[in-house]
Amino acid sequence: MKHYTILFFLLFNFNLIELKSQDKIPNLYVKTIDGKPIRTISTINSEGLTIYSFWATWCIPCIVELNAIHEVYDQWTEETNVKLIAVALDDNRTKRRVRPFVSGKGWKFEILLDENQDFQRALNIENPPYTIVTDGVKILQKRNGYKPGEENDLYEFILKNSKKND
Repeated sequence: MKHYTILFFLLFNFNLIELKSQDKIPNLYVKTIDGKPIRTISTINSEGLTIYSFWATWCIPCIVELNAIHEVYDQWTEETNVKLIAVALDDNRTKRRVRPFVSGKGWKFEILLDENQDFQRALNIENPPYTIVTDGVKILQKRNGYKPGEENDLYEFILKNSKKND
């Protein structure tokens, strides 16, 4: 019985550590679309919420979601001061497609490259599209996948949790 208690304690504490490491944005290096290294923590919006949208050029639902958000992004930023950062998960084989792809789309949000998937792994993200909303201190919401119209749910969440509405 004593061994089971110790095992339970170790497993329970390991899970707490794992959860705590995922309750905020990790401080890692990624690259800007221009190839310059930048710390993830420095991308957090001090004026409001930050949305991290993990996507890839080969992910159709990702592109549909980011296109839908692009259509209303000016309104979102004006009303809530939200900042969206699209984190490309393209690897060495496909990363060269990101810049021309984004340029062709005309997306207004900041684009980061997670070439080694360090950011993705630190947040335990398996597949794009994956969306995280943070207030800079903690992660407020995580969502995996996308269905048309879910950007409206995201916006409602942002409105409800926006600093501008305080």
